[in-house]
Amino acid sequence: MFRVPFYSSVKFQEVSVMAKVHVSNVVVLSNPSPFCDRFQFEITFECIEELKEDLEWKIIYVGSAESEAYDQTLDSVFVGPVPEGRHMFVFEADPPDTTKIPVADVVGVTVVLVTCSYRGKEFVRVGYYVNNEYTDPEMRENPPPTPLYEKLVRNILATQPRVTRFKIEWDDEPAAADLEEMAATAPTEEENGIMSNGNGIGEVASKLNEDFAGMDIEPIEV
Repeated sequence: MFRVPFYSSVKFQEVSVMAKVHVSNVVVLSNPSPFCDRFQFEITFECIEELKEDLEWKIIYVGSAESEAYDQTLDSVFVGPVPEGRHMFVFEADPPDTTKIPVADVVGVTVVLVTCSYRGKEFVRVGYYVNNEYTDPEMRENPPPTPLYEKLVRNILATQPRVTRFKIEWDDEPAAADLEEMAATAPTEEENGIMSNGNGIGEVASKLNEDFAGMDIEPIEV
């Protein structure tokens, strides 16, 4: 865990009045790539006013759709100080520890998450499906019983992200009117066109949808 400095760019005007930070774009770099290569995400976000504390970003790899016990936090970074305006940085993380992934779940579809928290409260989560497969057609048809990680390619489905936003308290206590509105307004969910393809993605999608159930979900620009 370490702290990342970055520079501001053009001030962004069209933002919501509720959240103080909005992720406007995430670019998946070096994709596809060998399974053992580092993850790289170029993240752009808007801040409508200066924050008193740093933002904490995480990259989480879902090792198995069966249990959260196999989730791995690949890296965690603090970004700040965060003045008002538009900001961009590249977030990199090592690949997952293969000894912590069930052998049956190494090849096929899984999920990687990019999350951001403020004062210990997560307020946004960007999820991507990840397809790990062999480049060799024969190995694809008859995968070895013990995974050969150096032969695997990781392909992040960068055009199909799922974004979840959580309402949190920022630097100031929410007004009573805001609390009443939050209590009276039911959360909504918006699908992003991700369907089961019969190759295991349905099971992973089910887990991802459970994580996102009851939250404010919408696509992100890529």
